[in-house]
Amino acid sequence: MTSTADAVVIGAGHNGLVAANLLVDAGWDVEVLEATEAPGGAVRSAYVTAPGYLSDLYSSFYPLGYASPVLDGLDLERHGLSWTHAPDVLAHLLPDGRAAVVNRDLDVTAASLEAFAPGDGERWRHAYADWCQVAEPMLQTITTPFPPVRGGLGLLRQLRVGGALRLARRLVLPVRKLGAELFEGEGGTVLLAGCALHTDLSPEEAGSGVYGWLLAMLGQQVGWPVPVGGAQRITDALVTRLVERGGRITYGARVERVLTARGRAMGVRTAGGTDWRARRAVLADVPAPALFLDLVGAAALPPRMVEDLAHFKWDGSTLKVDWALSAPVPWKNRDLAGAGTVHLGADLDGLTTYAAELARGELPRDPFLLVGQMSVADPSHSPPGTESLWAYTHLPFRRDWRAEEVAGHVERMEEVLEAAAPGFRASIVGRHVAGPADLEAAEPSLVGGALGGGTAAAYQQLFLRPIPGLGRADTPVDRLYLASASAHPGGGVHGAPGANAARAALARDRAVTGPVYARTIAAAHRTVYR
Repeated sequence: MTSTADAVVIGAGHNGLVAANLLVDAGWDVEVLEATEAPGGAVRSAYVTAPGYLSDLYSSFYPLGYASPVLDGLDLERHGLSWTHAPDVLAHLLPDGRAAVVNRDLDVTAASLEAFAPGDGERWRHAYADWCQVAEPMLQTITTPFPPVRGGLGLLRQLRVGGALRLARRLVLPVRKLGAELFEGEGGTVLLAGCALHTDLSPEEAGSGVYGWLLAMLGQQVGWPVPVGGAQRITDALVTRLVERGGRITYGARVERVLTARGRAMGVRTAGGTDWRARRAVLADVPAPALFLDLVGAAALPPRMVEDLAHFKWDGSTLKVDWALSAPVPWKNRDLAGAGTVHLGADLDGLTTYAAELARGELPRDPFLLVGQMSVADPSHSPPGTESLWAYTHLPFRRDWRAEEVAGHVERMEEVLEAAAPGFRASIVGRHVAGPADLEAAEPSLVGGALGGGTAAAYQQLFLRPIPGLGRADTPVDRLYLASASAHPGGGVHGAPGANAARAALARDRAVTGPVYARTIAAAHRTVYR
């Protein structure tokens, strides 16, 4: 049995759905094949803890999604998506009980930091002004294919040569160094460092500063909003938009092979033996190792590329726990009560220790928690007067976690919460634990519970992502495109990898310039992989 479409998209994660939407907008006939029975990948919600308590199963807060030019261009608000905010964006609780808070009101944030060191409120204002100067071209730069010509030129015009060089330096600083240069007190630095540790980078690692700066400044600029009604609403809007325009999604269709002939992707084969022919392109919203080694196969790839894939590095495993609470979290420091996201369990040195334990393959004795107060951000997540809470923490990357290891670490996580909020445990009415194996079983792209599609380290970014090459969606197989978080610019719910793959497919298919595009890409790959 064979079905045919202009484009076959492997995976109905948000990047696959973004790619499919952009292709149907261009008039293509598009078929999306999803291995599971539900769309959305890591952008989904469900009732898993107790009746009436909605949990976002993976991602929850979306500063990059809200600010993304890609998602903004899809006008998802017309398809049911709306946003809401917690009173405070973010709070980082220090072991001594103090908290640094980001609020969308710049004066409130500045006052919080001023309590840590005289002048740090004004220093935060300066850091935010620096961000505002580059925010628009920088977001364009990180959400478009590499090399980012338009966004890069915009930054150069804005900053001139001297300013561009200073920005380049900031982009490679470790977050500890960046915080020390920007602030006198500990508050501003831990805010940046906690944001940096949303990735798998340590506070001492080159490039960690830019992640901390980006997330913290986006929090100041646009907040860390959540979709009203849960993360699922992003997926629902993408699906509704796609289907309304004639796109199709087939569920329970696990792709086992990308079909190639004469160096070109011709379609895919799903479990059960169904062939899906692609007249114009195959786009894959799956991790890079799965696409190249499992679906394409090493025999169809340049040997040097296969060697490079052996050095691909995953980001860390993840342990996520959702709780249904009978009351709001009883924080000792009430400054945390209004924050949608709370960073908990470490000061700057503690974050370094935590990251070092992960790097050594050890379970951290004192886990750093990223905590989401979903009912604070969106009261529809739970009954009035209650809280739908989650927390996740990083683990060393492994795929063989034992149940007792996971259970023991959940105990440590709850100890951290109980210390900061005495009475937390007494308010638990339901709990859902998702260890690394559980995350991967529910969403196969989360290999070993890794959320980012590969490490955020500088050696696997830009033209080095997912391996040394062009940093583009194009692959050595003609008309096959990588559309997942393994591609530039990486993890996060912003849709850029999917959009970049769709743009590449459209460029390759143009009647006049497409053959030139294909020869240019092929020549570049020959240079890299010969």
